[in-house]
Amino acid sequence: MLRVADYFADSDTGRARRANEDAFYAHAPVFAVADGMGGAQAGEVASRTVVDRLRRGLPDGGSPEERLALLAEEANDLIHRKAAEDEQRAGMGTTLTAAYVDEDAVSFGHVGDSRAYLFRDDKLQQLTNDHSLVGEMVRRGKLTAEQAEEHPQRSIITRALGPEPVVEVDHMTTFARDGDLFLLCSDGLTSMIGDDAIERILRAGPDLATAGHALIDAANAAGGRDNITVILFRVEDVGGRRQTDQATVVGEDAPRAEDVRAAAAAAAAQETTATATVAPPETTTEPASRAPKQPLPPGATAPPQRRRRRRLPFALVAIVAVVAVLLVAGYLASRAVFFVGTDSHGVVTIYQGLPYELPFGLKLYERYYSSGVVAAQVPNSRRRTLLDNALRSRSDATDLVRQLETGQLR
Repeated sequence: MLRVADYFADSDTGRARRANEDAFYAHAPVFAVADGMGGAQAGEVASRTVVDRLRRGLPDGGSPEERLALLAEEANDLIHRKAAEDEQRAGMGTTLTAAYVDEDAVSFGHVGDSRAYLFRDDKLQQLTNDHSLVGEMVRRGKLTAEQAEEHPQRSIITRALGPEPVVEVDHMTTFARDGDLFLLCSDGLTSMIGDDAIERILRAGPDLATAGHALIDAANAAGGRDNITVILFRVEDVGGRRQTDQATVVGEDAPRAEDVRAAAAAAAAQETTATATVAPPETTTEPASRAPKQPLPPGATAPPQRRRRRRLPFALVAIVAVVAVLLVAGYLASRAVFFVGTDSHGVVTIYQGLPYELPFGLKLYERYYSSGVVAAQVPNSRRRTLLDNALRSRSDATDLVRQLETGQLR
Protein backbone atom coordinates (compact mmCIF):
# COMPACT_ATOMS: atom_id res chain seq x y z
CA MET A 1 0.00 0.00 0.00
CA LEU A 2 1.30 3.43 -0.94
CA ARG A 3 1.45 6.43 1.31
CA VAL A 4 3.07 9.85 1.11
CA ALA A 5 6.45 9.65 2.83
CA ASP A 6 7.41 13.32 2.48
CA TYR A 7 6.35 16.41 0.58
CA PHE A 8 7.29 20.03 -0.13
CA ALA A 9 5.01 22.83 -1.33
CA ASP A 10 5.71 26.52 -1.91
CA SER A 11 4.84 29.39 -4.23
CA ASP A 12 6.86 32.46 -5.19
CA THR A 13 5.71 35.67 -6.90
CA GLY A 14 8.76 35.73 -9.17
CA ARG A 15 10.66 38.80 -10.30
CA ALA A 16 8.28 40.31 -12.86
CA ARG A 17 4.81 40.10 -11.26
CA ARG A 18 3.45 42.29 -8.49
CA ALA A 19 0.97 39.70 -7.22
CA ASN A 20 0.84 35.93 -7.04
CA GLU A 21 -2.11 34.46 -8.91
CA ASP A 22 -0.96 30.90 -8.27
CA ALA A 23 -2.52 28.80 -5.53
CA PHE A 24 -1.79 25.30 -4.28
CA TYR A 25 -3.26 22.60 -2.09
CA ALA A 26 -1.05 20.08 -0.27
CA HIS A 27 -2.78 17.78 2.16
CA ALA A 28 -2.04 14.08 1.60
CA PRO A 29 -3.34 12.18 -0.25
CA VAL A 30 -4.40 15.16 -2.44
CA PHE A 31 -2.06 17.71 -4.02
CA ALA A 32 -2.90 20.42 -6.56
CA VAL A 33 -1.49 23.46 -8.38
CA ALA A 34 -3.68 26.18 -9.90
CA ASP A 35 -2.37 29.07 -12.04
CA GLY A 36 -4.94 31.86 -12.34
CA MET A 37 -5.42 34.31 -15.18
CA GLY A 38 -7.45 37.48 -15.64
CA GLY A 39 -7.29 41.17 -14.79
CA ALA A 40 -8.28 42.99 -11.59
CA GLN A 41 -6.95 40.11 -9.47
CA ALA A 42 -9.47 37.82 -11.16
CA GLY A 43 -6.80 35.16 -11.68
CA GLU A 44 -6.20 35.02 -7.96
CA VAL A 45 -9.93 34.63 -7.38
CA ALA A 46 -10.13 31.78 -9.88
CA SER A 47 -7.17 29.81 -8.52
CA ARG A 48 -8.29 30.22 -4.93
CA THR A 49 -11.80 29.10 -5.85
CA VAL A 50 -10.32 25.76 -6.91
CA VAL A 51 -8.36 25.43 -3.68
CA ASP A 52 -11.42 26.31 -1.61
CA ARG A 53 -13.35 23.59 -3.43
CA LEU A 54 -10.53 21.10 -2.72
CA ARG A 55 -10.71 21.87 1.00
CA ARG A 56 -14.26 20.52 1.03
CA GLY A 57 -13.02 17.13 -0.18
CA LEU A 58 -13.42 15.15 -3.37
CA PRO A 59 -16.88 14.21 -4.65
CA ASP A 60 -18.11 10.74 -3.72
CA GLY A 61 -18.34 7.82 -6.11
CA GLY A 62 -16.20 6.59 -8.97
CA SER A 63 -12.47 6.04 -9.26
CA PRO A 64 -10.01 8.63 -7.90
CA GLU A 65 -9.37 10.06 -11.35
CA GLU A 66 -13.11 10.33 -12.02
CA ARG A 67 -13.57 12.12 -8.69
CA LEU A 68 -10.78 14.56 -9.56
CA ALA A 69 -12.39 15.22 -12.94
CA LEU A 70 -15.77 15.81 -11.31
CA LEU A 71 -14.21 18.23 -8.83
CA ALA A 72 -12.63 20.16 -11.71
CA GLU A 73 -16.00 20.37 -13.43
CA GLU A 74 -17.62 21.68 -10.24
CA ALA A 75 -14.84 24.26 -9.83
CA ASN A 76 -15.30 25.29 -13.46
CA ASP A 77 -18.98 25.96 -12.80
CA LEU A 78 -18.20 28.02 -9.68
CA ILE A 79 -15.60 30.16 -11.46
CA HIS A 80 -17.79 30.66 -14.53
CA ARG A 81 -20.72 31.84 -12.39
CA LYS A 82 -18.49 34.23 -10.42
CA ALA A 83 -17.23 35.72 -13.67
CA ALA A 84 -20.77 36.19 -14.96
CA GLU A 85 -21.72 38.08 -11.79
CA ASP A 86 -18.85 40.62 -12.02
CA GLU A 87 -17.85 42.37 -15.26
CA GLN A 88 -14.33 42.98 -13.97
CA ARG A 89 -13.86 39.22 -13.67
CA ALA A 90 -15.25 38.36 -17.10
CA GLY A 91 -13.18 35.64 -18.76
CA MET A 92 -11.19 34.78 -15.67
CA GLY A 93 -9.89 31.27 -15.37
CA THR A 94 -7.25 29.00 -13.94
CA THR A 95 -5.29 25.89 -14.73
CA LEU A 96 -5.52 22.85 -12.48
CA THR A 97 -3.21 19.91 -12.07
CA ALA A 98 -4.29 17.71 -9.16
CA ALA A 99 -3.03 14.37 -7.86
CA TYR A 100 -4.52 11.72 -5.58
CA VAL A 101 -2.33 9.02 -4.00
CA ASP A 102 -4.25 5.73 -3.92
CA GLU A 103 -3.25 2.27 -2.69
CA ASP A 104 -0.91 1.42 -5.57
CA ALA A 105 -1.21 4.28 -8.04
CA VAL A 106 -1.41 8.04 -8.37
CA SER A 107 -4.36 9.53 -10.25
CA PHE A 108 -4.47 12.94 -11.90
CA GLY A 109 -6.99 15.52 -13.06
CA HIS A 110 -5.59 18.12 -15.44
CA VAL A 111 -6.66 21.25 -17.32
CA GLY A 112 -4.27 23.87 -18.73
CA ASP A 113 -0.49 24.08 -18.90
CA SER A 114 0.54 23.43 -15.33
CA ARG A 115 2.30 20.09 -15.28
CA ALA A 116 2.77 16.80 -13.46
CA TYR A 117 6.05 14.89 -13.65
CA LEU A 118 7.33 11.54 -12.39
CA PHE A 119 10.96 11.31 -11.24
CA ARG A 120 11.99 7.65 -11.11
CA ASP A 121 15.44 6.06 -11.31
CA ASP A 122 16.96 9.55 -11.69
CA LYS A 123 14.89 10.17 -14.84
CA LEU A 124 12.22 12.84 -15.27
CA GLN A 125 9.09 12.08 -17.24
CA GLN A 126 6.24 14.49 -18.03
CA LEU A 127 2.87 12.88 -17.33
CA THR A 128 0.43 15.57 -18.49
CA ASN A 129 -0.11 17.21 -21.87
CA ASP A 130 -0.05 21.02 -22.03
CA HIS A 131 -3.37 22.47 -23.13
CA SER A 132 -1.63 25.34 -24.89
CA LEU A 133 -1.27 26.61 -28.42
CA VAL A 134 2.33 25.44 -28.77
CA GLY A 135 1.53 22.20 -26.96
CA GLU A 136 -1.09 21.36 -29.60
CA MET A 137 1.38 22.28 -32.35
CA VAL A 138 4.01 19.97 -30.86
CA ARG A 139 1.54 17.07 -30.70
CA ARG A 140 0.62 17.67 -34.34
CA GLY A 141 4.27 17.68 -35.36
CA LYS A 142 4.32 21.34 -36.41
CA LEU A 143 6.82 22.33 -33.71
CA THR A 144 9.61 20.53 -31.91
CA ALA A 145 9.78 20.61 -28.13
CA GLU A 146 12.83 22.87 -28.39
CA GLN A 147 11.03 25.30 -30.70
CA ALA A 148 8.03 25.36 -28.36
CA GLU A 149 10.19 26.53 -25.47
CA GLU A 150 11.15 29.68 -27.42
CA HIS A 151 7.85 30.30 -29.21
CA PRO A 152 6.43 33.81 -28.61
CA GLN A 153 2.91 32.39 -28.09
CA ARG A 154 3.90 29.66 -25.64
CA SER A 155 1.83 31.28 -22.84
CA ILE A 156 -1.48 31.03 -24.74
CA ILE A 157 -3.53 28.21 -23.25
CA THR A 158 -6.36 26.48 -25.07
CA ARG A 159 -8.20 25.08 -22.07
CA ALA A 160 -8.82 26.37 -18.54
CA LEU A 161 -11.37 26.29 -15.74
CA GLY A 162 -13.84 29.16 -15.86
CA PRO A 163 -13.95 30.80 -19.31
CA GLU A 164 -16.53 28.35 -20.67
CA PRO A 165 -19.59 26.82 -18.98
CA VAL A 166 -18.32 23.30 -19.78
CA VAL A 167 -14.72 22.10 -19.68
CA GLU A 168 -13.04 18.88 -20.80
CA VAL A 169 -10.84 17.46 -18.05
CA ASP A 170 -7.94 15.10 -18.74
CA HIS A 171 -7.72 12.37 -16.12
CA MET A 172 -5.33 9.47 -15.87
CA THR A 173 -3.72 7.01 -13.46
CA THR A 174 -0.03 6.15 -13.18
CA PHE A 175 1.15 3.07 -11.32
CA ALA A 176 3.65 4.00 -8.63
CA ARG A 177 6.30 2.15 -6.69
CA ASP A 178 8.34 2.69 -3.56
CA GLY A 179 10.50 5.82 -3.80
CA ASP A 180 8.75 7.46 -6.76
CA LEU A 181 8.89 11.26 -6.65
CA PHE A 182 6.16 13.39 -8.23
CA LEU A 183 6.37 17.07 -9.19
CA LEU A 184 3.40 19.38 -9.75
CA CYS A 185 4.23 22.88 -10.94
CA SER A 186 2.91 25.98 -12.67
CA ASP A 187 4.43 27.15 -15.93
CA GLY A 188 6.37 29.78 -14.00
CA LEU A 189 8.87 26.97 -13.43
CA THR A 190 8.79 25.18 -16.80
CA SER A 191 8.84 28.37 -18.89
CA MET A 192 12.06 29.42 -17.16
CA ILE A 193 14.04 26.17 -16.92
CA GLY A 194 13.89 23.05 -19.06
CA ASP A 195 13.26 19.46 -18.10
CA ASP A 196 16.99 18.68 -18.14
CA ALA A 197 17.65 21.35 -15.50
CA ILE A 198 14.72 20.13 -13.39
CA GLU A 199 16.06 16.58 -13.59
CA ARG A 200 19.54 17.65 -12.49
CA ILE A 201 18.18 19.59 -9.52
CA LEU A 202 16.00 16.69 -8.37
CA ARG A 203 18.89 14.27 -8.75
CA ALA A 204 21.19 16.48 -6.69
CA GLY A 205 18.72 17.49 -3.97
CA PRO A 206 19.46 15.73 -0.66
CA ASP A 207 15.85 16.21 0.45
CA LEU A 208 12.60 17.54 -0.96
CA ALA A 209 12.78 20.94 0.74
CA THR A 210 16.26 21.60 -0.64
CA ALA A 211 15.25 20.45 -4.12
CA GLY A 212 12.01 22.45 -4.07
CA HIS A 213 13.70 25.69 -3.07
CA ALA A 214 16.44 25.06 -5.64
CA LEU A 215 13.83 24.76 -8.40
CA ILE A 216 12.23 28.08 -7.43
CA ASP A 217 15.63 29.76 -7.17
CA ALA A 218 16.62 28.47 -10.60
CA ALA A 219 13.43 29.83 -12.18
CA ASN A 220 14.03 33.23 -10.59
CA ALA A 221 17.67 33.20 -11.67
CA ALA A 222 16.50 32.58 -15.25
CA GLY A 223 14.31 35.69 -15.13
CA GLY A 224 11.34 34.80 -12.94
CA ARG A 225 8.85 36.23 -15.45
CA ASP A 226 5.86 34.49 -13.87
CA ASN A 227 4.64 33.18 -10.52
CA ILE A 228 6.39 29.94 -9.57
CA THR A 229 4.64 27.14 -7.68
CA VAL A 230 6.27 23.80 -6.87
CA ILE A 231 4.90 20.72 -5.11
CA LEU A 232 7.09 17.66 -4.59
CA PHE A 233 5.84 14.48 -2.94
CA ARG A 234 7.52 11.10 -2.55
CA VAL A 235 5.57 7.87 -2.05
CA GLU A 236 6.60 4.74 -0.18
CA ASP A 237 5.20 1.22 -0.10
CA VAL A 238 4.31 0.26 3.47
CA GLY A 239 3.16 -3.26 2.54
CA GLY A 240 -0.04 -4.69 3.91
CA ARG A 241 -1.59 -5.33 0.50
CA ARG A 242 -4.84 -7.22 0.70
CA GLN A 243 -4.88 -10.84 -0.39
CA THR A 244 -7.13 -9.94 -3.33
CA ASP A 245 -4.53 -7.44 -4.53
CA GLN A 246 -1.75 -10.01 -4.75
CA ALA A 247 -3.04 -11.34 -8.05
CA THR A 248 -2.33 -8.02 -9.73
CA VAL A 249 0.94 -6.89 -8.19
CA VAL A 250 3.40 -5.28 -10.58
CA GLY A 251 5.51 -7.82 -12.42
CA GLU A 252 3.26 -10.84 -12.02
CA ASP A 253 2.62 -12.72 -15.24
CA ALA A 254 -0.94 -12.63 -16.45
CA PRO A 255 -2.64 -16.04 -16.62
CA ARG A 256 -3.33 -17.38 -20.08
CA ALA A 257 -6.95 -17.61 -21.17
CA GLU A 258 -6.79 -21.42 -21.30
CA ASP A 259 -5.35 -21.52 -17.77
CA VAL A 260 -8.22 -19.40 -16.53
CA ARG A 261 -10.78 -21.72 -18.09
CA ALA A 262 -8.99 -24.82 -16.77
CA ALA A 263 -8.85 -23.41 -13.26
CA ALA A 264 -12.54 -22.56 -13.35
CA ALA A 265 -13.45 -26.03 -14.61
CA ALA A 266 -11.33 -27.74 -11.95
CA ALA A 267 -12.88 -25.64 -9.21
CA ALA A 268 -16.35 -26.40 -10.53
CA ALA A 269 -15.64 -30.14 -10.62
CA GLN A 270 -14.29 -30.06 -7.09
CA GLU A 271 -17.34 -28.19 -5.84
CA THR A 272 -19.68 -30.62 -7.59
CA THR A 273 -17.91 -33.60 -5.99
CA ALA A 274 -18.10 -32.02 -2.57
CA THR A 275 -21.80 -31.31 -2.99
CA ALA A 276 -22.54 -34.83 -4.15
CA THR A 277 -20.91 -36.38 -1.06
CA VAL A 278 -22.98 -34.36 1.36
CA ALA A 279 -26.11 -36.50 1.74
CA PRO A 280 -28.62 -36.61 4.60
CA PRO A 281 -28.14 -39.60 6.93
CA GLU A 282 -30.46 -42.53 6.31
CA THR A 283 -32.48 -43.96 9.17
CA THR A 284 -31.62 -47.50 8.08
CA THR A 285 -28.18 -49.09 7.91
CA GLU A 286 -28.82 -50.35 4.38
CA PRO A 287 -29.76 -48.45 1.27
CA ALA A 288 -33.51 -47.90 0.97
CA SER A 289 -33.65 -49.96 -2.21
CA ARG A 290 -32.45 -53.07 -0.30
CA ALA A 291 -34.63 -52.71 2.82
CA PRO A 292 -37.31 -55.43 3.08
CA LYS A 293 -40.77 -54.23 2.20
CA GLN A 294 -43.42 -54.51 4.90
CA PRO A 295 -46.96 -55.63 3.98
CA LEU A 296 -49.52 -52.84 4.02
CA PRO A 297 -52.69 -53.03 6.14
CA PRO A 298 -55.95 -53.61 4.23
CA GLY A 299 -57.14 -50.38 2.57
CA ALA A 300 -53.85 -48.52 3.22
CA THR A 301 -51.86 -46.86 0.44
CA ALA A 302 -48.13 -46.76 0.10
CA PRO A 303 -46.49 -43.61 1.46
CA PRO A 304 -45.13 -41.24 -1.19
CA GLN A 305 -41.59 -41.87 -2.24
CA ARG A 306 -39.25 -39.16 -0.92
CA ARG A 307 -36.15 -39.99 -2.91
CA ARG A 308 -37.16 -37.93 -5.95
CA ARG A 309 -38.07 -34.91 -3.85
CA ARG A 310 -34.72 -35.15 -2.04
CA ARG A 311 -32.72 -35.36 -5.24
CA LEU A 312 -34.24 -32.25 -6.83
CA PRO A 313 -33.13 -29.72 -4.16
CA PHE A 314 -29.60 -31.15 -4.05
CA ALA A 315 -29.36 -31.07 -7.84
CA LEU A 316 -30.35 -27.43 -7.79
CA VAL A 317 -27.79 -26.72 -5.07
CA ALA A 318 -25.10 -28.38 -7.15
CA ILE A 319 -26.02 -26.34 -10.23
CA VAL A 320 -26.08 -23.10 -8.26
CA ALA A 321 -22.73 -23.95 -6.67
CA VAL A 322 -21.13 -24.65 -10.05
CA VAL A 323 -22.46 -21.39 -11.50
CA ALA A 324 -21.26 -19.47 -8.42
CA VAL A 325 -17.77 -20.96 -8.68
CA LEU A 326 -17.59 -20.12 -12.37
CA LEU A 327 -18.68 -16.54 -11.70
CA VAL A 328 -16.18 -16.11 -8.87
CA ALA A 329 -13.39 -17.67 -10.92
CA GLY A 330 -14.24 -15.44 -13.87
CA TYR A 331 -14.30 -12.33 -11.71
CA LEU A 332 -10.95 -13.13 -10.07
CA ALA A 333 -9.44 -13.89 -13.45
CA SER A 334 -10.67 -10.56 -14.83
CA ARG A 335 -8.94 -8.72 -11.97
CA ALA A 336 -5.60 -10.32 -12.83
CA VAL A 337 -5.40 -9.51 -16.52
CA PHE A 338 -5.11 -6.37 -18.61
CA PHE A 339 -5.22 -5.55 -22.31
CA VAL A 340 -4.50 -2.56 -24.51
CA GLY A 341 -7.16 -1.05 -26.75
CA THR A 342 -8.69 2.31 -27.67
CA ASP A 343 -11.47 4.32 -26.07
CA SER A 344 -14.37 6.02 -27.86
CA HIS A 345 -12.07 8.91 -28.82
CA GLY A 346 -9.43 6.65 -30.37
CA VAL A 347 -6.95 7.14 -27.51
CA VAL A 348 -4.70 4.19 -26.62
CA THR A 349 -6.03 2.90 -23.30
CA ILE A 350 -5.21 0.14 -20.80
CA TYR A 351 -8.22 -1.90 -19.66
CA GLN A 352 -8.44 -4.22 -16.67
CA GLY A 353 -10.40 -7.41 -17.20
CA LEU A 354 -11.32 -9.60 -20.16
CA PRO A 355 -12.05 -8.09 -23.60
CA TYR A 356 -15.61 -9.36 -23.78
CA GLU A 357 -19.09 -7.91 -23.52
CA LEU A 358 -22.07 -9.92 -22.31
CA PRO A 359 -25.72 -9.39 -23.24
CA PHE A 360 -27.50 -6.31 -21.88
CA GLY A 361 -24.31 -4.25 -22.22
CA LEU A 362 -22.47 -5.98 -19.35
CA LYS A 363 -18.72 -5.52 -19.83
CA LEU A 364 -16.05 -7.77 -18.33
CA TYR A 365 -13.51 -4.94 -18.29
CA GLU A 366 -13.06 -1.37 -17.10
CA ARG A 367 -10.75 1.46 -18.12
CA TYR A 368 -7.59 1.58 -16.03
CA TYR A 369 -5.32 4.13 -17.73
CA SER A 370 -5.72 6.54 -20.64
CA SER A 371 -2.50 7.42 -22.45
CA GLY A 372 -1.66 10.64 -24.23
CA VAL A 373 -1.39 8.91 -27.61
CA VAL A 374 -4.09 8.72 -30.29
CA ALA A 375 -4.13 5.38 -32.09
CA ALA A 376 -4.05 7.14 -35.45
CA GLN A 377 -0.55 8.35 -34.60
CA VAL A 378 0.72 4.76 -34.28
CA PRO A 379 2.05 3.15 -37.50
CA ASN A 380 -0.27 0.53 -38.97
CA SER A 381 2.25 -2.28 -38.56
CA ARG A 382 2.65 -1.53 -34.85
CA ARG A 383 -1.05 -0.75 -34.32
CA ARG A 384 -2.15 -4.27 -35.26
CA THR A 385 0.03 -5.92 -32.62
CA LEU A 386 -0.42 -3.23 -29.99
CA LEU A 387 -4.22 -3.15 -30.09
CA ASP A 388 -4.90 -6.88 -30.50
CA ASN A 389 -6.60 -7.19 -27.07
CA ALA A 390 -4.03 -9.77 -25.99
CA LEU A 391 -4.12 -10.54 -22.28
CA ARG A 392 -1.14 -9.06 -20.43
CA SER A 393 0.11 -8.53 -16.91
CA ARG A 394 -0.32 -5.05 -15.50
CA SER A 395 3.40 -4.34 -15.69
CA ASP A 396 3.60 -5.54 -19.31
CA ALA A 397 0.67 -3.37 -20.35
CA THR A 398 1.88 -0.25 -18.54
CA ASP A 399 5.48 -0.66 -19.77
CA LEU A 400 4.23 -1.04 -23.33
CA VAL A 401 2.05 2.07 -23.21
CA ARG A 402 4.69 4.07 -21.38
CA GLN A 403 7.22 3.23 -24.12
CA LEU A 404 4.65 4.38 -26.66
CA GLU A 405 4.10 7.67 -24.81
CA THR A 406 7.80 8.41 -24.54
CA GLY A 407 8.53 7.58 -28.19
CA GLN A 408 10.59 4.48 -27.39
CA LEU A 409 8.09 2.22 -29.18
CA ARG A 410 7.59 2.91 -32.86
